[in-house]
Amino acid sequence: MSEKVRAIQYGLGPIGCAVARHAAEREGLVLVGGVDVDPAIVGQDVGTVIGLGRPLGFATDARLADVLARTAADVVLHTTSSHLAQVTPQILEIVDAGLDVVSTAEELSFPWRTHTEAAQEIDDAARQAGVTVLATGVNPGFLMDTLPLALSGICQQVAHIEVRRTIDASTRRGPFQAKIGAGMTVEAFRAEMEAGRMGHVGLPESIGMVFSTLGVTLVRYETEVEPIVGEETIRTEHVEVPPGRVIGLRQVARAYGEEGEFLKLVFVAALEVAEEQDTIAITGTPDLEVTLRGTHGDLATAAIVVNAVRRVREGGPGLVTMRDLPIVTYW
Repeated sequence: MSEKVRAIQYGLGPIGCAVARHAAEREGLVLVGGVDVDPAIVGQDVGTVIGLGRPLGFATDARLADVLARTAADVVLHTTSSHLAQVTPQILEIVDAGLDVVSTAEELSFPWRTHTEAAQEIDDAARQAGVTVLATGVNPGFLMDTLPLALSGICQQVAHIEVRRTIDASTRRGPFQAKIGAGMTVEAFRAEMEAGRMGHVGLPESIGMVFSTLGVTLVRYETEVEPIVGEETIRTEHVEVPPGRVIGLRQVARAYGEEGEFLKLVFVAALEVAEEQDTIAITGTPDLEVTLRGTHGDLATAAIVVNAVRRVREGGPGLVTMRDLPIVTYW
């Protein structure tokens, strides 16, 4: 890409602001618009809203159409919701405007098994418009699917994969701490879990990508979520949790092929976790174990969204996943 790519940030919550700041500072990109429905920020300079430290000279708009009436663009960085039912109209709106999309919507990262109809609708629209749609992030999009798949390339045989992600949520954004139940009673946590409102979104998509790519038939999938309870008072910038209240969660997903369990995903996110790391263990020929430290979720998500822009701009039309693109790297 010889000319700078013109990007619009769609969604200006904490992650959207982080992505927008990174885009605004990245050589090769120019941020030309910001979209959010929050009336408290509509009309404010986007640079101010995202905490850039300097004005960008254009206001936050409530609608994508308002941005496009003012300026041209090439790609939309989309960060509004995890769930495909909520983001599908937004993605279709962007596609209909003739723009490429890089989204953080977890359920869009590999929707072909869990949301077949919506995936087909988006794919058809993107192909007709001649644009590319990708959803990615640190997880799903990298740690629990793309990276294990890359590591399998040096294996002669793979019998089992386990990925364990442990996050110290103490320094993460407020919405993330709320998302893992920090401050809740155990009873309230379990009620939210029963209602399907607790737990990490995206594990089924990671499982679908791994099984589909490696040619393993998915026979059964199961997941369990348990609260982690604190033993002493914990204070963060966003919450104070007394002893006996929830400080996070542990979620385990198991996926089975015809010969038994093939993939196990363990997601732990809690306040003041002692050792934050990510471990990928492959049982096969040879056995492999790789541990990463320092994969800060918010920073990594902003990085991979911006880094994916080059591949999306070079890609063919349609709804694609991380497995479909050349390796995403810093550029």
